[in-house]
Amino acid sequence: MTLSRRKAIALIGGGTIFAAGAASAAFLTTRTPGRALAPWDLAGSYADPRERALSFALLAPNPHNLQPWLVALEGEDALTLHQDTARRLPETDPYDRQIIIGLGCFLEQMVIAASADGYDVDLALYPDGEDGPVARAVFAPGGTPDPLAAHIMDRRSCKEPFEDRALPASAVETLTGYADVVIDPARVAEIKELTWDAWLVEMQTERTLMESVDLMRFGKAEINANPDGIDLGGPFLESLMLAGILSREGQADPDSSGFQQGVAMYEEMLLATPAYAVLRSGGNTRADQIEAGRRWLRLNLATTGMGLALQPVSQCLQEYPEMAPHYKRAHALMAGQGETVQMLGRLGYGPQTPRTPRWPLEAKRMNA
Repeated sequence: MTLSRRKAIALIGGGTIFAAGAASAAFLTTRTPGRALAPWDLAGSYADPRERALSFALLAPNPHNLQPWLVALEGEDALTLHQDTARRLPETDPYDRQIIIGLGCFLEQMVIAASADGYDVDLALYPDGEDGPVARAVFAPGGTPDPLAAHIMDRRSCKEPFEDRALPASAVETLTGYADVVIDPARVAEIKELTWDAWLVEMQTERTLMESVDLMRFGKAEINANPDGIDLGGPFLESLMLAGILSREGQADPDSSGFQQGVAMYEEMLLATPAYAVLRSGGNTRADQIEAGRRWLRLNLATTGMGLALQPVSQCLQEYPEMAPHYKRAHALMAGQGETVQMLGRLGYGPQTPRTPRWPLEAKRMNA
């Protein structure tokens, strides 16, 4: 996650930052992690149509930006997608449900990008059973361009407070084709309280907190070396790091002032939410989870095209013991009998946020 200047100020509680001299100022202007952001500029630049589609697919949203995909090209027209089992969230996602949803986002973005390039993609999910590859895909000329492809490069997960502005009825009507949209003030208030309570559980449970802290990348060098996880970079945040205000140790210590300011920041963000998007499924198989990811990706692209912001807030859907009461409450609020709530997102008007780091395509190919 890249924090804004406003959030960084919150982290230090309005304290005074050291005055940077000319040398320090020059140093800070070089803090953009260019290597980690290069895959965005390389998207679509490959000769092979499968690689062109994959170069867009790897920009898809996924839990904690772990990018849990590995791909093998096969023959002249096919590829196989594998789950990278080294990239899991065993504490907060012990059954890999959210990871699989992220792989569904990847597949849908690949299919959409291929369609814009004039290719159709035939997908077979778990062709060898759920212990094998996630999907096999065969590309063929003749795809009909999906209009959502126009929004791939602008899509973000917006981790900022949203404006105090209601969604127009036309937007709600359009988005209802992608998800359940909650705008009723009483229901919004209930879900808002739930998301805040669930976030606190994750932050106050040591092993789940440390799962996130261990995935934080502090500054340009760490982000370029490992362009996954939660990125904390940019000139302003690196100035806080140099001053000793922002550190891994502080983020791991619930008693630190930096941690407490971060809690206040997230409360402000989560409470500044006028609407929610909910994705439910009738079952909870791997195929259901892949489909949820595909639907979430389409929702995210649609909201982007409408000038709306979307952020997943699925802590209450996580399946570990401390979260069980909130998981039960979430399903009582948002699911029918036997249904699974796969994704929950904040929905509203927010600022455009920066691109997130990505591993290059070559690092994700099994037979590069």
